[in-house]
Amino acid sequence: MLKRTTYLTKRYDAGGHTLERYLADGGYDQARRAMSMTREQLVNECKAANLRGRGGAGFAMGLKWSFMPPQVAPNKPHYLVVNADEGEPGTFKDRTLMERDPHSTVEGCIIACRAIGAHAAYIYVRDELHLSKDRLWGAIREAKAKGFLGGKPFGVDYPVEVYVHTGAGAYICGEETALLNSLEGRRGEPRLKPPFPAQAGAFGMPSTVNNLESIAAVPAILAMGGENFSKLSSLHPKDGGCRLFGVSGHVNTPGIYEACVGLTLRELIDDLGGGVKGGKLLAVIPGGSSTPILRAEDVVDAPDAQSPLHPWHGQSVLDVPMGVDTFRALGTMLGTCCAIVLSEQACPVRAMHNLMRFYRHESCGQCTPCREGTGWIERVLDRIVAGEGTMEDLDRLMEIANSIMGNTICAFGEGTAMPALGFLRKFRREFEAYIQTGGRSSTGRLALSSGSSPDGSSSSGSSPDGSSSSGSSPEGSSRTEVRA
Repeated sequence: MLKRTTYLTKRYDAGGHTLERYLADGGYDQARRAMSMTREQLVNECKAANLRGRGGAGFAMGLKWSFMPPQVAPNKPHYLVVNADEGEPGTFKDRTLMERDPHSTVEGCIIACRAIGAHAAYIYVRDELHLSKDRLWGAIREAKAKGFLGGKPFGVDYPVEVYVHTGAGAYICGEETALLNSLEGRRGEPRLKPPFPAQAGAFGMPSTVNNLESIAAVPAILAMGGENFSKLSSLHPKDGGCRLFGVSGHVNTPGIYEACVGLTLRELIDDLGGGVKGGKLLAVIPGGSSTPILRAEDVVDAPDAQSPLHPWHGQSVLDVPMGVDTFRALGTMLGTCCAIVLSEQACPVRAMHNLMRFYRHESCGQCTPCREGTGWIERVLDRIVAGEGTMEDLDRLMEIANSIMGNTICAFGEGTAMPALGFLRKFRREFEAYIQTGGRSSTGRLALSSGSSPDGSSSSGSSPDGSSSSGSSPEGSSRTEVRA
């Protein structure tokens, strides 16, 4: 159900990044209030909000906070680490918060530090997001000058410092333990778990790693109360609140939109995204490139009354509310909640090839199944795209992807294998036809020509190889529309 909100985006206009504007909207009132609350009270408020982590895994933020040791041991300080790496193809939501409303993140850090017993927060931002880093540092300086950060924030003897740490642009550092290694100056490779970050995280100390959007939502949660925040969602109490939804690809109005949890893909594409550009809808990747693709004609098959999808049995997958559990039951994932739309003009073979090239390039190489498997998948697809593939190659791709699943230290392997398997299962006939005809059965395209007409005779915004042109201009205005 489409219910628009502006809790996260109400300051997304000119000047929204300034302290003056933030204070005019009651900014830092909740951080001041948090300083008079106990850790337990803050954690319980967050638990009541039922906010599922906005970074992709969908783990409940309040529950994650509760994993931190209840007492801060001598010489074992606690740390908050905010994941703003945002390297997932098709995902560009967190950068809008950093560029347009950085003070909400800084205030969220203060509250979260109080809740987990930390005195320092590190916001890890990928190197390419220069405006985001500038805006965050600017907000930190403004907050410190006002006495909201430092040795006695709001006059309370509870020191809090917030730092921005620049990553080097590696996708793997979006994985929380690879991020921690990078933060410490080590090679960005995932760690074995256990120990988990709450036991031994940043610098070997108890740490909580949260996505940036999750942290930016904390002031709103405290302002309206956790339970009231959760009830905004049509999937309350399992998946609460509001969030940022992204849509890109072959739609008329790509961008970032804020709405309550429970929005459907059809509403995201048609009502917010302005409908499909370049013909009819072929498929949608629902939550960033690592989530398995859904075809437009897929129908929910959930006759069992115990299934979380039973209320939508027999309906289109496009009409299922976008939630962590509902999309997992569909055989995909909600991920970052930023959908990539493919019109019927797009070639699914080329789309898979484009994604697998990315994953091969970004594999850190630590685990053999991932290091060798991603390269092998790319080489087989190179052959298919060149018109030299065989039917045996399709079975080989399935075998390679299945061999990666469950055999790597982190979720990068699954993040490669799951979309690969999704394309192969959903578009088997198209792959077979491509091989049989040497590619003549396909449009052979990802991007559409400039100035697409409704019948799909042309299209929008991507380079010839299918890469997106979205991003921020030097002035900080997003080239894709951002709406509340």
